[in-house]
Amino acid sequence: MFRELRSEVEDAVETALSSLDLPTDDLGVEEPPEDVPAVLASSVAFRLAGEVGAPPPKVAVDIAEEIDATPYDYVDSAEPQGPYVNFFVSDSYYAETAAAGRDADYGRLPDTGKDVVVEHTSANPTGPVHVGRARNPILGDAIARLLDFAGNDVERHYYVNDAGRQVAVFTWAYETFDEADLPDPERDRSDYDLVRYYRRGNAYLEDADEEDVAEAEAKIAEIMQGLEAGDEATYERVAVVVDRVLGGMRTSLERLPAEFDEFVKETSFIRGGEADDVVTRLKESEYSVYEDDAWQLDLSPFGFEKNLVFLRSDGTTLYTTRDLAHHEWKFENYDEAVTVLGEDHKLQAEQLEAALEILGNDTDQLRQTFYSWVNLPEGGMSTREGTGVDLDDLLDESVARAREEVEERLDSRIRDDDLSEADIDRIARQVGIGAVRYDIVSKQPTKGITFEWERALDFEAQSAPYVQYVHARCRGILNEAESAGIEATADISLLDTDAERDLLRVIARFPAVIEEAAEDLEPHAVATYVREFAETFNRFYRECSVLNADDDDVAAARLGLVEASRHTVANALSVLGIEAPDSM
Repeated sequence: MFRELRSEVEDAVETALSSLDLPTDDLGVEEPPEDVPAVLASSVAFRLAGEVGAPPPKVAVDIAEEIDATPYDYVDSAEPQGPYVNFFVSDSYYAETAAAGRDADYGRLPDTGKDVVVEHTSANPTGPVHVGRARNPILGDAIARLLDFAGNDVERHYYVNDAGRQVAVFTWAYETFDEADLPDPERDRSDYDLVRYYRRGNAYLEDADEEDVAEAEAKIAEIMQGLEAGDEATYERVAVVVDRVLGGMRTSLERLPAEFDEFVKETSFIRGGEADDVVTRLKESEYSVYEDDAWQLDLSPFGFEKNLVFLRSDGTTLYTTRDLAHHEWKFENYDEAVTVLGEDHKLQAEQLEAALEILGNDTDQLRQTFYSWVNLPEGGMSTREGTGVDLDDLLDESVARAREEVEERLDSRIRDDDLSEADIDRIARQVGIGAVRYDIVSKQPTKGITFEWERALDFEAQSAPYVQYVHARCRGILNEAESAGIEATADISLLDTDAERDLLRVIARFPAVIEEAAEDLEPHAVATYVREFAETFNRFYRECSVLNADDDDVAAARLGLVEASRHTVANALSVLGIEAPDSM
């Protein structure tokens, strides 16, 4: 209802301004502070004060007096307050919110008809996923879920770097070193098994004699050239390593969960000739130069000091060259291409966008979002050196700590239902992994994160368990009501306390939060909303008894509000990729 209300308020302000013969280019419609009982307000009086020649409060009075709420379904009245015009809502607004919230899909927006591909994670297949990169699959998966809930047809892609130097080093190391000379793997899984070869190979290239290193480099270059030349035997050699490591990485990612519709291999654009086509067209462009035995793009007209190399002296393409072909393929098959990247790839991504323009592409189809790193208090992480903290370790630790917390809280549980060991395991997994996801996705992507256990697993603070507990509480109330034979209604005439109306107003905002967050690719806005929702619901829970209400009609109406609350919190958590436990 909030989206429809906003449209009505905008129309009311525009109509009033037109009747006063004032410009309508900026209506200033916004949400007021929490201590203002209005649902929406307009700050347009600030902008018009100079033009009118009167102080903003006087302009606000004139605008409010010109507004007629009669034609609108959800606007009840408009009142001036200082320099603002505050808008109050009708009973229809509350009634339709209560009714809409009882739909299990509440908050999902109508189909847009747009096909969107979200590429995220795309970590090099050289070993287990480590904590520093965990933000990419969590943020990327949340963005994909958000865009899907906002009405788009979304596909999730992982772009597999199986043609670069790192994979060539990995393949050479796997074929060169004996397992007997390697340390035991940290886990019994393919990515943990094979990363030992990658680490051994990198150590050898750093420490071996110059002549031995030169011999190894020649073999590595041979692998890269074989890939570039389309040699089938070389593809098969590389695939032995890449596919097995990727299989292990997928197991970690699925725990988050972060699942993919397609794994698009970089080599497919070499084998299909698309990379060669990109090279040919770039050479023909007015921006191409041949310097230092390599073909490059002079991107100075686009504001870049450094040229972009797209073909090496040995005739091999670079990652960016192949990624250009990859993006053109996405543009051909999807209406919009979203890419989630680490902040260290920002320059490369900006150069890629300029190169796409040179190739004649409509880069309005491209949306890129960047994130900063996740750190642990213990320090930095590096897969190459083997000193990192793996994502599996973080998730295991979080689940274990969540289990301890759940067991400590068993005696203080409000519900008297018995929890089995399987229930406790389930709740620990839901809470533990939810805590990791929420702590990461709730922050603005460009801000660095230091993950802290106490904050993430705090059942009483701004955390996933705090929000998840609201869903469990709603489910418990609904189950007890079913056992007692109480049926929910959407009769808002019986919901007239501040706590009840505040909860209805927050529920009404949910579809608009989805809309705005999807437009900006900002799932953290949903995380902020669901935390505010949980605070509002808990106030309602403290002040308004549901099952022990004064009479059955009030109980039924409040039960309908609980039902709407459950759908709201469950769907908001789902957008964030966090499970909503039925009991805690």
